[in-house]
Amino acid sequence: MITSRAVTYRTAAAALVLAGLTACTGAGSEATDAGPEATSSGREDTGAGPEATVAEREAAAGKNAAGAVRLGRFYDQRLAWGKCAQDSDDTTGRDLDKAGVQCANVTVPLDYAAPQGRTITVAISRLQATDTRRRIGSILLNNGGPGVPALQSPPDVRAAMGELGARYDIIGFDPRFVGRSTPLDCGWPIGNSIFSAGNSRASFDRQVELQKSLADKCRTTNASVLPHINTRNTARDMDVIRGALDERKISYLGYSYGTYLGTVYTQMFPGRFDRMVLDGAVAPSSYSPQLLKGLEPENELALDAWATWAAERDVTYSLGRTRGQVLATIDRIMSASGRRPLTVGTAPDVFRIDDTQVPLLLFMGLSDDKDAAREALAEQVSVLAKAADGQPAALSAEFAAVLGIFFTDEDTNLGTVQTALACADGTSSRDIEQYWRDVEASRRTHPLFGPLANNITPCAFWKTPPEKPIQVRDDAAILIVAATGDPRTTYKSSSELHRLLPSSKLLTLNGANRHALYGQYGNACIDRTVNQYLTSGKLPTRNETCENQGA
Repeated sequence: MITSRAVTYRTAAAALVLAGLTACTGAGSEATDAGPEATSSGREDTGAGPEATVAEREAAAGKNAAGAVRLGRFYDQRLAWGKCAQDSDDTTGRDLDKAGVQCANVTVPLDYAAPQGRTITVAISRLQATDTRRRIGSILLNNGGPGVPALQSPPDVRAAMGELGARYDIIGFDPRFVGRSTPLDCGWPIGNSIFSAGNSRASFDRQVELQKSLADKCRTTNASVLPHINTRNTARDMDVIRGALDERKISYLGYSYGTYLGTVYTQMFPGRFDRMVLDGAVAPSSYSPQLLKGLEPENELALDAWATWAAERDVTYSLGRTRGQVLATIDRIMSASGRRPLTVGTAPDVFRIDDTQVPLLLFMGLSDDKDAAREALAEQVSVLAKAADGQPAALSAEFAAVLGIFFTDEDTNLGTVQTALACADGTSSRDIEQYWRDVEASRRTHPLFGPLANNITPCAFWKTPPEKPIQVRDDAAILIVAATGDPRTTYKSSSELHRLLPSSKLLTLNGANRHALYGQYGNACIDRTVNQYLTSGKLPTRNETCENQGA
């Protein structure tokens, strides 16, 4: 499901896929502003029932003021801003320093139900407003994933904002256990848990063994931490960041999974956000431990569009002169990889790619319909086609990096956190045979992406999550941005979130097979409309549609 604002191959590969309190009355210094009293289950308890209105919960929250003060030290903490570069090899930190960005760590409870216990740190960055006379406030960034960092993003967002950027403190953060925050790593032999079931029952059975081993590894290495990795706790961390920044309300820009996080924040902290943009939105009903389920039709359409593009460039890529021939080449790659893994690359970067991995590589290449992204996918498919024919298949540095991140133990933090969040935010079936039945049923209509989207995951072997998924009960006046052909978070999903939040407005880009638009896709209409909202705080009077300039 989820992808992100990818700025490097590491982020692009890792970002796959892609989850009620009192109104704020101060800047984190008052007991009622410090957060809710938490029950032993970790759920916010304002003394009102789950169906209570915001006003009822606000009234009931007074009962918990004495307990809420337990979180006051987190909201009141003074941040030690400094340079971002951690050492001479830290190129990201050096670039942030050059851009005038400062970095700090925010201390938060590991368990909000026991804030007197263990604490962890959340790394944040800040590009301060330079137009202080007209300063609007702070805007917090999330790049999706789940589990993708955003510490590096303030300069990019300021560029997208243009002159408006000078009026915001732009705040990047690495969510708990991501990037420079307190780390989590299960020590997996691979950097990813999302695979296809492959072409046969034998390949599915191997997937069952793999996914169980990944879950077992996490339970063995991090059993005490896993219950506290969930989107609700990330939203709680966001509110601590708001308080530590001394902001009464905070604005927010979230992409992909970050839209689910933003929605959760609106429901848990309904009075504490100002302007909110959710780009490529995930409706709560669409977010599940099987992150890709339901995305098969959109990705087939994106694949067809790419195949048409590649056929027009057969002289360059030799994949086929028609769309049908290009798709037949992919079928040939799948069949060959199911018989035996394809060997690609040359020493030291040699990889063996099988039928559980090929669909994932194709899926990753379909989140963008610009020429640069289509060229990268065509080059990768050309390598796989040569390998399927038994020919030597050299790798570009970029493709080797993608394969290294996903299929080796080069960096397993992102895959670990992404899986832990997905497993903690919803419940999964424990019935292995049900997964196989779903795979076989999906294969009939979606032979390539069905076995990928419906495959078993480590969540089938995960401990039952301690908190229930969020329920949208409070309206929120936010701006939702969506492309009609989004292959990661579907337009239907964005429309559903808009329906759940009647005061929201939906900004549509028509005719684009693209995920993540604002400041990324280069559509002037989208960027202008978002910036107008971020400037005035006023939503468009009605839903608006922009046309894809490159369609």
